[in-house]
Amino acid sequence: MVGVPSVGDTAPHRELSNRHIQFIALGGAIGAGLFLGSGASIEGAGPSVLLAYVLCGTFIFFMARALGELTLLEPAQDAFASYAERHIGSVAGFVTGWSYWANWILVGAAEITACGLLMRFWFPELPQWVPSLIALCVIYAANMRAVRLFGEIEFWLALIKIITILVLIGLGLALLFLPGLPRIAGASVGNLVAYGGFFPKGVSGLIAILPIALFAFGGVEVIAITAKEARDPGKSIPRAINGVVLRILVFYVGSMFVAMSIAPWTRYSGAQSPFVSVFSQAGIGAAASIINFVVLTAVLSSCNTGLFATGRMLAGLAARKEAPAGLAKMNGRGLPGAGISVSAACLLATVLLNWLVPERALSMLMAATAYLLLGVWAVILVAHYRMKKRRGGEAVSPFPMPFYPVSNWIGLCALLGAALLMAFDKSNAVVTLIAGGWYGILTMLALRICSKYRNSGGKALGNEESNTGSVG
Repeated sequence: MVGVPSVGDTAPHRELSNRHIQFIALGGAIGAGLFLGSGASIEGAGPSVLLAYVLCGTFIFFMARALGELTLLEPAQDAFASYAERHIGSVAGFVTGWSYWANWILVGAAEITACGLLMRFWFPELPQWVPSLIALCVIYAANMRAVRLFGEIEFWLALIKIITILVLIGLGLALLFLPGLPRIAGASVGNLVAYGGFFPKGVSGLIAILPIALFAFGGVEVIAITAKEARDPGKSIPRAINGVVLRILVFYVGSMFVAMSIAPWTRYSGAQSPFVSVFSQAGIGAAASIINFVVLTAVLSSCNTGLFATGRMLAGLAARKEAPAGLAKMNGRGLPGAGISVSAACLLATVLLNWLVPERALSMLMAATAYLLLGVWAVILVAHYRMKKRRGGEAVSPFPMPFYPVSNWIGLCALLGAALLMAFDKSNAVVTLIAGGWYGILTMLALRICSKYRNSGGKALGNEESNTGSVG
């Protein structure tokens, strides 16, 4: 493994504005889980789910700030994979890069499958693979055309989700507090404590829901990958990081607060979206169709972001000799065309799966990516800590992480706690074994590559001092 050269013959084009970057991060983090899966979260913890999201939002804020400082001081196209290699070691860089690529491939595969399922709401006889293939072709074309086109598509897809959430929160608050509007029977903020208290499932219910709440923020880290293609990263990256975590927190907490005030938490379950329930109680008869459309845009948005991230991650891995060299090439538009194409080809296998086994495709693809994401977040916090130590701890920084180094340890403890909760959950036994096998295989491959390169007279990047300058 060698120092990171420039990727290909053409530099990335800086076409992403501040609004693009903010909405890319929002689009990656606010997926179908909020619209469809929040009912299960409410069922599992009751009103205390609000506290779970506040706690996890705090932990993710620390991780995001660490990533922001790393990004501005040491920009890299594959972001945290390079940071891991520079500040932890070559093995960490290799494992992090391939794990993050695999994370988004699995997420994208699930989202592509969901497109087929969602379209059957309106067209029951439509083969599931048809909309999946169309969605993939559209997303691939957008990613290959220009980074600005990708940013515009992501902006509008994310905007649909955000407007829906804001309408839900605004409508709910109006029905609860504005005089003169028709009242929904039983609607009251008192519902948050009237049915078994704020902790109806006890502290254990709160603890059990923490991993789910934590993964709701997955996608925030994409901000770092946009830095090389941002017009003014020195301004847009800090704005995006400071704003996106707070907005996601408000969206999740606000929507669940309204839902559990409009109706008792005992009425919600994983079988129905709280959004459909609230809109239906407000007299909007087309609630199910509206939410189905919004969820469709949500999965398209998430898959769009995933293809963007995986293409750039492969290019970065190839630039460090950790993937085939051809994947490092940039096309004439300043895009990692080969990396995007290979990632899209992997997603194309999902379309085949939808054709062969449509009734089992989603369950086969929803193998948890949680361990992969936890590993990436932990690497970010460790790499940031070691970077600060190398630079003198309190050295001048354009975007210093608050409460360093205590915040690093708080974030790492939170991630370790989530991993342990998952590992000791019997329902996750198979996923835990698969994750352990994945990390073990990647580590052995990385060690072999490092050994081979050193024997040829090279020097691993993990042992070098980074000489990368800061972003404007």
